[in-house]
Amino acid sequence: MAHSLKDALVAIEKYKNVSPHYSDLLDILGEIMILREDHQRRIEDVIFPVDESLIAAKMEGGLPLVDFFSGRYDLTQPREYFLDLLAIAESRAPGETKEIAKKIAEGTLDFDAMICDSFQGAEEDTPEDEAEEGSFDLISLFVEESLRPALSKVVERYGDVVAKSPWTEGYCPICGREPKIGEISEEGPRFLFCSQCGYEWHFQRIKCPFCGNEEQQSLAYFSVEEDERYRVDVCNVCKRYIKTVDLRDTGEKVNLDVEDIATLHLDMLANEEGYE
Repeated sequence: MAHSLKDALVAIEKYKNVSPHYSDLLDILGEIMILREDHQRRIEDVIFPVDESLIAAKMEGGLPLVDFFSGRYDLTQPREYFLDLLAIAESRAPGETKEIAKKIAEGTLDFDAMICDSFQGAEEDTPEDEAEEGSFDLISLFVEESLRPALSKVVERYGDVVAKSPWTEGYCPICGREPKIGEISEEGPRFLFCSQCGYEWHFQRIKCPFCGNEEQQSLAYFSVEEDERYRVDVCNVCKRYIKTVDLRDTGEKVNLDVEDIATLHLDMLANEEGYE
């Protein structure tokens, strides 16, 4: 679902008042969204071309439209966006990301490899490991975010086509990223959200998006008393979890980029319960 930058910034200010302990992260998200829109306006050429003749076959076969392992994409623009994102971190914590930016600019750190590693979940010998420990999570976030402006163009062009396809996978049909958060709409269907490209896709209500488990006895959820709109859906087979915003009783529209940051306490609760 498309959201305007203005609406997103309004939502951020609302959550800063409700959850002041997340103010710094929400401020960073606001800066990211402003920068994201600026870079998206700059994109003229298609960075991730899609062979339209293969869309139907890919959707049927569970293959996302964009294949990052093909090695045929020019990631110059995402790299420039990534360096601008690092500048956001540098302005807040001088020295933590300066060396990473320098090495990428000089070519001694391979940005394209960082993108591939982010999909493989590489834990050893990754370029991000050269960051200071305190900035590691932010660097990972920026690697993922660096593709957002370019992938948004793919979503704009093919999102409606994909929505009509028989896609049933728990990973994004546009870029293949696993979801962190989803929503149950006012009408009842469940949707998963991709923070890398911003696409939302319909997904079966009683099913783990990570391992495909459909056994109701091993699927559960928990919520917090303060706001039962939010819940954490967990799978006791693969021990994974996903956050969910339940909109059935409110009918409101939400920005899941903002909701993901505003619900970090749910990530901590899930981790404490042994879910990843």
